[in-house]
Amino acid sequence: MEFRNLIIKVSYGILVMGVILFIIKLFSFSKTDEIDNKYQDTINNNYVVYAPIIPSDVDFAGEKIPVDNYDVRESLDMELMKTMYWHSEALLYIKRANRYFPIIEPILAKNGVPDDFKYLAVAESGLKNVVSPAGAAGYWQFLKATGIEYKLEITTEIDQRYDIEKSTQAACEYLLNAYKKYKNWTLVAASYNMGGGALNKEIETQKVDNYYDLLLNSETGRYVYRIVAYKLIMKNPRNYGFVFRDKDLYPTIKTKTLEIDSTISNLIDFAKANNTNYKVFKDLNQWLRSKTLTNTTKKKYYIRVPIENSRNFDYFKKIMPPTPVEIKPEIKTDSV
Repeated sequence: MEFRNLIIKVSYGILVMGVILFIIKLFSFSKTDEIDNKYQDTINNNYVVYAPIIPSDVDFAGEKIPVDNYDVRESLDMELMKTMYWHSEALLYIKRANRYFPIIEPILAKNGVPDDFKYLAVAESGLKNVVSPAGAAGYWQFLKATGIEYKLEITTEIDQRYDIEKSTQAACEYLLNAYKKYKNWTLVAASYNMGGGALNKEIETQKVDNYYDLLLNSETGRYVYRIVAYKLIMKNPRNYGFVFRDKDLYPTIKTKTLEIDSTISNLIDFAKANNTNYKVFKDLNQWLRSKTLTNTTKKKYYIRVPIENSRNFDYFKKIMPPTPVEIKPEIKTDSV
């Protein structure tokens, strides 16, 4: 009898414990749901992803882009969104452009190449001296053979693909040669990406000579749209959500140019003798690929060294006027 009562008590205790645990879980889930719901409300009320506006009149190098065609419009829309919402990379392009566009623009103008081709350099390298898996190098991504063809000096000590002025001049000559053939700047840009031979073959096979009517490989098929997306965003960054001040942009480094016509056996010592360090010296002269410059033919080279204090950001603050900018007020949300 006592054993039976014990069993009843234990069973009752287990039942009560189960009910208590069920109630605790029920309230826990309710609390979790409440927190999640409040969090979702915060997202709904404050987080916004905007679709970019595509202007009705868009051109590349003065050539109208048929944005009324659904395929053209959607291709440009995709590149705009990819660039617009890759915030860090797009903002870096804008910052670097402040330093490098003033160097590129007059060289394009001097050669009669449309100004829009500065955005091709952004598409190629992001305005950095990078090297592709195929070995293309520099701001304009020249392969070694092509660079030599366009009179860039490329040796173990020197590689002018990394010289923004000389490589921009070489790019202009390449682009002008392509324009002689295509008589169309949009096709010139496409040929820069995929090569003239490959583009010629597609034009012949598909029997059309309009970039927007050609079915090209995925990279070249996106290439011009990507360049145009950079143009739209970098010309009007506020229209695409980018807010910054003038002092946030990368400034032009003030330098003096030294004419050199002899061998420099140690560029580190040369840098120190000119009141800078090797790190800054190489940043200003990236075309120098070794720690020496052998020059037995008395060829003239032009080396940049920074003027006094130009490395210090206080110097730039003195020469850059403050620019007022409208900053969106902070959005306050309920704590959850």
